Amino acid sequence: MSTVAFHTLGCKVNHYETEAIWQLFKQAGYERKDFETHADVYVINTCTVTNTGDKKSRQVIRRAIRQNPDAVICVTGCYAQTSPAEVMAIPGVDIVIGTQDRAKILEYIEQFKQERQPINGVRNIMKTRVYEEMDVPAFTDRTRASLKIQEGCNNFCTFCIIPWARGLMRSRDPKEVIRQAQQLVDAGYKEIVLTGIHTGGYGEDMKDYNFAALLRDMDEQVVGLKRLRISSIEASQITDEVIEVLKRSDKIVRHLHIPLQSGSNSVLKRMRRKYTTQFFAERLVQLREALPGLAVTSDIIVGFPGETEEEFMETYEFIRDHQFSELHVFPYSKRTGTPAARMLDQVDEEVKNERVHRLIALSDQLAKEYASQFEGQVLEVIPEEPYKEEPDSGLYVGYTDNYLKVKFPATEEMVGQLVKVKITKAGYPYNEGEFVRVVSDQITEKMKLSS
Repeated sequence: MSTVAFHTLGCKVNHYETEAIWQLFKQAGYERKDFETHADVYVINTCTVTNTGDKKSRQVIRRAIRQNPDAVICVTGCYAQTSPAEVMAIPGVDIVIGTQDRAKILEYIEQFKQERQPINGVRNIMKTRVYEEMDVPAFTDRTRASLKIQEGCNNFCTFCIIPWARGLMRSRDPKEVIRQAQQLVDAGYKEIVLTGIHTGGYGEDMKDYNFAALLRDMDEQVVGLKRLRISSIEASQITDEVIEVLKRSDKIVRHLHIPLQSGSNSVLKRMRRKYTTQFFAERLVQLREALPGLAVTSDIIVGFPGETEEEFMETYEFIRDHQFSELHVFPYSKRTGTPAARMLDQVDEEVKNERVHRLIALSDQLAKEYASQFEGQVLEVIPEEPYKEEPDSGLYVGYTDNYLKVKFPATEEMVGQLVKVKITKAGYPYNEGEFVRVVSDQITEKMKLSS
């Protein structure tokens, strides 16, 4: 029996696609091995979002080659797409595929075994206009399932290389999305996370269909789905129609990740972002009216070229005044090949780091304030795994619909189920809670049987 090992770098979409590629190998009778062990085929799914992503990708490729010099080494993903020649130049790399044509991987492996000649299967991604269907009926993680609904991005922000790695916006057929969602729910998943490169842009390439329609159809047609989460959505994609769907739905959770990147209009303009802070603020007000208790998390880039102390403070104050519940803060890093990397007034590393720390301290404070309003409340949690910091405590960790992380006493049978938990002590990163009762039916049946 042939064996295959995977290593995934980068984002959730890459992790989703690795699972899809594994399905192809599984159907061909391969056995999956740990990446650190001896395998016949190694698949490295690479990232290129930063220069460091490229570097890490190269390190992992070399690690696989050292592990088993006779193995077939396949490199796929974003770095493979943007720099196929660099990847092919690494001695020991046999097959390079970009961010499309992944279904050809097994064919290429057979071809390589016969011809023993390296294969470059990378094509121009900018010409691709159709979403590449790849099925993922189940995940290694058993509590929440990702469901990829679109590919590519048309935005071309000045700091970002991703359109060149992923191509332009293309949406998955809604029937396929619903079918796959039902399959995941039938496999036991209570929560589905909609994901993509520019998730909220879904449907922009379609005639009479859009993201709001997809949300509505999933809400109405997927039988047994308890929670629907949107991995990320741009402010410009939160239309009145989307807000209306969010308001009516009892499945879409009270948590949205809306990338802000900067709270200064002058910086947003240099970034070529498609909104102003005024527009962003107005969307937040409407969302919070529709969804009381909504958690809004966001991404921020600190120290973008030319960012002054005043511009940074505009960002700081915008975040403070609009009560985000948690931030992902990144110091700006130059991405070779993007307009921002060529801008002249790059910000000093020390200034960047100092600003990052100020924002992280603000994020921690806001996260605690957000959590504190739920102390004493009973919320629904899906337990995910034992609390690693105290392995023998009997505590498990899971997320509420509004993305609070809770640790509370639970049992192995509860993992992946929906349970009610009372928040006894709010905090950050963890809230403490106590189990109240089970929401989902099958576990009560299970408990009755076992008693």
